[in-house]
Amino acid sequence: MNVAGPWLERAETQTVCGLLTGAGHQALLVGGCIRNALLGHPVSDIDIATDAKPETVIGLAVAAGLQALPTGLAHGTVTVLCGGLAHEITTFRRDVTTDGRHAEVSFAASLAEDAARRDFTMNALYADPTGLVIDPLHGLGDLMARRVRFVGAPAARIAEDSLRILRFFRFHAWYGDPAGGLDAEGLAACAALADRLEPLSRERVGAEVAKLLAAPDPAPSVAAMAQSGILARVLPGAEASALAPLVHLEAGAPPDWLLRLAILGGPDPTPALRLSRQAARDWALLRTLLQSEDSAAALAWRHGACRARQASLLRAALMVTPLPDDLEAALAQGAAAIFPVQAADLMPAFTGPALGRELARLEARWVKSGFTLSHAQLLGA
Repeated sequence: MNVAGPWLERAETQTVCGLLTGAGHQALLVGGCIRNALLGHPVSDIDIATDAKPETVIGLAVAAGLQALPTGLAHGTVTVLCGGLAHEITTFRRDVTTDGRHAEVSFAASLAEDAARRDFTMNALYADPTGLVIDPLHGLGDLMARRVRFVGAPAARIAEDSLRILRFFRFHAWYGDPAGGLDAEGLAACAALADRLEPLSRERVGAEVAKLLAAPDPAPSVAAMAQSGILARVLPGAEASALAPLVHLEAGAPPDWLLRLAILGGPDPTPALRLSRQAARDWALLRTLLQSEDSAAALAWRHGACRARQASLLRAALMVTPLPDDLEAALAQGAAAIFPVQAADLMPAFTGPALGRELARLEARWVKSGFTLSHAQLLGA
């Protein structure tokens, strides 16, 4: 089988590969670029595996007038810039020791050793610069079946890097068969080793959860996380049941991972996921709007149509009901409404705190009327 696409055929990538092959070394594109190209997904990052040592890669790049950045020398990785495009080149390697978060690696002599240390079989696919696919671990069948399967023994792969537990669910959400279940052996290993998530940095956990929830339909994966006890480890108090209705109600709209996080509920996830300040504020607002008794139109007036639509989605998903037929009309009405009374209209009869209370009272009457009461009607009340 061959892989093809502009990402492979562009001159910059062929030039970088040619530096290695011209010096008698292997240059094999690997991992995400091969996986995504075969699935018809966009290709962004270009990773190249080689038998050349990092110092050799740097020397070849510099001799060709290219910039070589030692972005991960401890793990054998050099980033070569060609025509403004980054190519991450990593020497064949194998893990020597690992504590579940950090691995000590040594350079390997063969492609087989390099493939054996990767996480999932669909990520252990290689291709030469012509696009010829090399499949040392028979991962092509798993990829075509949309089956996310660990390389070798799942427990061994998780022991090398505990974050692979979350990556297992994330990869199923993005690349797995949405109609099929998760790999049973992998799921069992994740459940059995769930306590290994505890030492991970919350930033790494948060990044994985955000990527998972940004998938087109993460509901089956999150449901499996809940059933296996992983969700409770990551987000104590979260519930997965309303996520599938939310994804259905989104009706093809671009995925919003924070909206999906909000429907999971539970306490503030900021400490568990190290959310940014903005994300934490947005999550708190979404949860507040979800619990508000205001109508969709009132929410649109107070917070804008976008936020009101999000709140409507959350409410409908939680209640497992369709969105109101007149939702868009209500959002438009609320967003365009202008409160007809100003503070100056109430002065000097009202000042200070009393002025604020009277404005709030009139505003509440106006909103309850569906924004229909006029200036005269409100002031005559």
